[in-house]
Parts: sequence; C-alpha cells; structure tokens
Amino acid sequence: MRYMTKVSLAALALLPLVASAHTVKSPFPGTVTATTYYSSGSFHGAVDISSGRCNYWGAETGVVGSVYWNVTVRTSGVYCNGTGSGTQNEAKHVWESGWTFRQWHFIKTSDSYDRTCDRCQVGNEGATGNATGPHAHLQQDKAGTNDTSWYNGYTVKGEAVDRAETVGVLD
Repeated sequence: MRYMTKVSLAALALLPLVASAHTVKSPFPGTVTATTYYSSGSFHGAVDISSGRCNYWGAETGVVGSVYWNVTVRTSGVYCNGTGSGTQNEAKHVWESGWTFRQWHFIKTSDSYDRTCDRCQVGNEGATGNATGPHAHLQQDKAGTNDTSWYNGYTVKGEAVDRAETVGVLD
C-alpha cells in the first residue's frame, strides 16, 4: 500500500510537465508537402501544409491553447506564387523558454492582427515570402536553430490532414 502511494505521488509530480505541452493542429484541410527535408534533399526543418487552393478561407493558428500571437504583415494583396525572401506574413508566439513558434505565408485579411486566442484565424492560405505555391509553414526555432522533434512521429510528407489532425506536440 505504501508503495502505491509513492507511485501515485510520483505520477502527480509529472502532471505539470504534461500540462505545459501544446498540441499543434493543421491550420486548414490539406496535405503535408514538406517536413525536415525538401524533395531536393536540402534542410527545411518545418512542416508545410497545402490545400492547393490560393486564398482558401481560414488559415488558423496551429497551436491549441490560448496563447498570444504577434502578427506581422509584410505583404498585402493576394499572392499565390511568392513575393520574395523576407516578405512572408507571419504569426508568431514566443515561449518563456525562448523558443518561437512561427506560421508563415498567409494572405492578409481583416483577421490579421495581434491577439491572444486559441486557434484563431490570422488570414487565408497564401504564398507570401519565399514560397512556390500556397501553403502554411509551421516552424519552431530558437537562436537560429530549427526544432524538428515537435513533429517527428506525428506526421509525414504526403499525409492528408484536416483541422482536427495533430501534426505535432510542443513541449
């Protein structure tokens, strides 16, 4: 009996660690088009999801849970084939640990503004920035290093996903 109590208390001690994880869902229904590496073999370090439809309504932030999103609009207008490096629209959340979760390439809409929310719409599917077609780019990074562990084991290139689909977990 005493052993069971210690095990139960040990399990309770782990709860705060589990509670701090955030699930990442697909921002819209589509297909995973890239993960750690591009088809060319060069490093990508993120998850790309595309519906194949430019200006598709409702690109939601992928992180489940109420967090603050800083939305930066670098390009206005409807762009379906890229606007050049550094011109991507971005929604980002910076965690206390210093890691930053970013979502790129959406088209600016009236929903493209800073706020705290749980899976809020930040724009429409687009291709602002260095993009060859409409998609969402989901990335976690810190000090120039992309973290690929958050999506490994959760999603693969070619997988069909919908808004309810888990594409990764942020610890």
